[in-house]
Amino acid sequence: MINSSYVSYFTLAAYFDTGLFKYLYFLLILSLYVFIVCANLLLIVVICMNRSLHEPMYLFLCSLFVNELFGSTGLFPFLLVQILSDIHTVSAPFCFLQIFCLYTYGSVEFTNLAVISYDRYLAICYPLQYHMHMTSNKVVVLIAVTWSLPFFAVFVTTLLSASLQLCGNIITKVYCDNYSIIKLACYDTRVNNVYELVAAYLIFCVPVTVIVYTYIKILKVCFSGSKQTRQKAVSTCTPHLASLLNFFFGSFFEILQSRFDMSSVPNMLRILLSLYFVTCQPIFNPVMYGLNMSKIRIMCQSLLSSSVLGGCFNFFYRSGTGTVSGSNIS
Repeated sequence: MINSSYVSYFTLAAYFDTGLFKYLYFLLILSLYVFIVCANLLLIVVICMNRSLHEPMYLFLCSLFVNELFGSTGLFPFLLVQILSDIHTVSAPFCFLQIFCLYTYGSVEFTNLAVISYDRYLAICYPLQYHMHMTSNKVVVLIAVTWSLPFFAVFVTTLLSASLQLCGNIITKVYCDNYSIIKLACYDTRVNNVYELVAAYLIFCVPVTVIVYTYIKILKVCFSGSKQTRQKAVSTCTPHLASLLNFFFGSFFEILQSRFDMSSVPNMLRILLSLYFVTCQPIFNPVMYGLNMSKIRIMCQSLLSSSVLGGCFNFFYRSGTGTVSGSNIS
C-alpha cells in the first residue's frame, strides 16, 4: 500500500503504437489547437474592444470563450507531447494539475451555459424589465460565481484524490482522470464519493435545473407571443441550445465510459469519444456564435478586413519607402 504522494508517475495505458502515423496525429491535434486558440482569442478581442458588445449576453459569451481556452490548454499541449513520446507516463503533480484544469473546465462550462440560459430567459420573457434585472453589478457577480464555485469545488476534489493511498499507477485513458485514480485506491473511498455527489449536485444538477426551467418559460412565451418574439428567441437561443446539446453529449459519454465497462467498444472510438467534450466544444462554440450572431459576425469581419488591409498597406508602404531611399542613394 503506497501513499499517492510517493507515486512519482502514472502510466497512461490507452496509448498504443501508431508507427509513423503519430506524426500525422500530431499535426492534426496541433492544427485543431491552433484553430481553437485563434478562433476563441478573436472573439474575446472583438467583444473586449467594441463597446457596443459590452452587454450582459456578450460578456457571458466572453467568459465562455475564455473557458474554452482554459480547457483546451489543459489538454492539447499534453496530448502533443504524449503522441510523440515512446513512453506514456506523466508525473503525479502534473496529473493532478490536469485533473484540476479539466474538471474545472467542465464545471465552469455547465455553470456558464446556465447563466446564459438565465440571461436569455430575462431578455425574452421580460424584455422591458431586462436592464433593471440584469444590472452591471449582477453581471459581475454571476461571472464571479461561474468561476469561483467550480474552482473551489474541484480544488477540494483534487486534494481528496491526492491524499488517497494507491495500489497502482496505471490509468486506462489518454489523459489523467479523477475517477480512474479513485479506482486505484487501496481502501474505502466513501469520503471522496460523498463529496463528489454533493459537488456534482451543486455544479451539474443546479445548472441543469436552471437551464430546463428557463427554456420551459421561453417556450411558453414563444408559443403565446408574437412572431417577432419567436424570431428573437430562435436567433439568440439556437447557438446556445446547439452548444448545450453538444456538451451534454460529450459529458454523457465521458461519464458513461468512466463508470461502466466499455471494453467491447473499439479502443480508437473510446479515445475519440472521451476527448469529445474537451476538443469539440472549444471548436463548436466560437463557430456557432461567430456565424449565428450578427453583431459578432460583422465585428469579426471588420476586424479581419482592417487587419489584412493594414498589413498590405504597411507592406507596400515599406516597399515604396525602400525603393525611394535606394533611388536617392544612387
